[in-house]
Formats: sequence, structure tokens, C-alpha cells
Amino acid sequence: MTLSKSTLLRAVFEYFGRCPTRTRLRWGRILGWLTPRLMRSRAHIVRTNLRLCFPNLSIKEREALLHRHFYLLAQSIIDRGLIWFGAPDRVARTVKISGLEHFDALLQANRKILVLAPHFVGLDAAGSRLTMHSKRTATFYTPSSDHDVDALMREGRARFNESFLISRKDGIRGLIRLLRQGIPIYYLPDMDFGPKGAVFVPFFGVPAATLPSTAQIAQSWDAAVLPIISNLDLATGVYNVRILPPVPDFPGDDDLSAATARINRLIEDWVREDPAQYYWVHRRFKTRPNDGPKPY
Repeated sequence: MTLSKSTLLRAVFEYFGRCPTRTRLRWGRILGWLTPRLMRSRAHIVRTNLRLCFPNLSIKEREALLHRHFYLLAQSIIDRGLIWFGAPDRVARTVKISGLEHFDALLQANRKILVLAPHFVGLDAAGSRLTMHSKRTATFYTPSSDHDVDALMREGRARFNESFLISRKDGIRGLIRLLRQGIPIYYLPDMDFGPKGAVFVPFFGVPAATLPSTAQIAQSWDAAVLPIISNLDLATGVYNVRILPPVPDFPGDDDLSAATARINRLIEDWVREDPAQYYWVHRRFKTRPNDGPKPY
């Protein structure tokens, strides 16, 4: 009997969900070693991002960051099996979370909540751990071009609560409708989606096309902006997730560009705590002011 691709894919991730921690970490190390060697175009993107954002580091230091980043990224992919198929108590032990009191206080005050989730490698683990605590959540997601991968991803992300996954292709209106209903929004603020609607504000000193949606939503709907930061410990396989206090007085009297630049500065501060944890494989600077030279 021939196994379908979806059946095989599910079996692989279910295996990662069941296997011992030592085995899970071993697979992560194997994949982390292979990935920059097999996906050279992605390695080139990471090198370019690190060169632009950390010009004061030596080439050797940036290469060390690159290799550690790929180990972290690979482990986070392996760990989706655990997040999506592992026993809930094991997920809770593996993905530790602090700061839930900030989230609960806003819920009790009937505040609209925009959970600000920058692109760290533990992004999915952090989001899933929050769904174990919150009865309802909503988020944007980018559908996979592979139907089987997309179906598995949607199922896994909606495992623990009533989750609303809004395709980016459908625009922001669906997300705003859910926010107005009091459903917390898990929002990713730091991708380059092209020039339409974006403002160019610095990210590590480099002009970066950034959607001002965080400031627009906070201003229009009086939403609290609640940062969530994740860190993966490669030695133990444990994720440490922190929910920080709401960003104070945001956007305040700032215009949209200034408020968006403020968010980027906050993300920079969090990235500097452990730069390898950030998702450097995306082309953060692909859109250039005045259609200037492409760094990639």
C-alpha cells in the first residue's frame, strides 16, 4: 500500500511528538547541521541580514551566529511535532511561560489585546502555549502552497482552544472583526510585505518597509499592545516564553511612522538579548526606498 504524502507527513510529526527529548534534540542537531549546507540560498539571506544588522561583528562572529541560528530554527521545526501532537502536559513542561498575569489583567478589564509577537524561532511554540491558557485567540497566517502542509499547520495551531486563523490573502478586516468581539489577536509585526501601505523606518539602522498596523490598530480600537518573547534553550529543548507588560502609552501622541519606529526599536532590544533566536531567514530588507539596490 502506498502512503499518501499527508499520511507520511503526519506520521513524521507524530513521531517527533512522541519521541524522547534526547531523540528530539538529536534530530534537531542533524537538521541544523544540514540546513545551511543544503539551503544555500537561505544561508545567503541570513548572512546578508547579519551583515546589515551587525556590521561591527567580525565575519567569524557572524558565521557563528548563522550556524547557531540554523540549529535553533531546525529544532523549532522538529518541535512542531511535539507542539501539535505531544501530550498536553509535556507541551506545558517544554514550553514554559511567564507573565500571564499581564494577559489576564487586560482580559478582566475588558481591554482589546494585540499580542505583539516578533519573529523569533519559538514563535509557534509561544503561540500554541498561549492557546492553552486563552479560550479564544486569532492570528494572521500565510497559507502554505502545499495543501497537506497547510491542513496540518491549521490543525496543529487550533489544537488547544477556539482558534481563528485568518489568511493574509483575506486582508485585515476579518482580524479586526474578531478583535472587536474581544478576542485576543496574536500579531506578527515585522515582515516585509512590499511597499503598499508600508512606512520605511530603521531596523538595526537599515530602512525597513514596515506596516504601521500595530499603531493603527492600537489607536483606532484602543487595543493594549502586549509583547510576547520566546527563547529556545538548545541544551534542554525547553522554550522560555515571556509575556511582557503592555507597551506604555502606545501610540500616544506619535504619528504612525514614529510609533512604528518605536516598535522596531523595542524588537531590536529583544533581539540583542540573543541575536541567533531571531528569524533571520526572511528577507527583511527586500523592499528598498525608491526601489533602490536589492541587498539579496
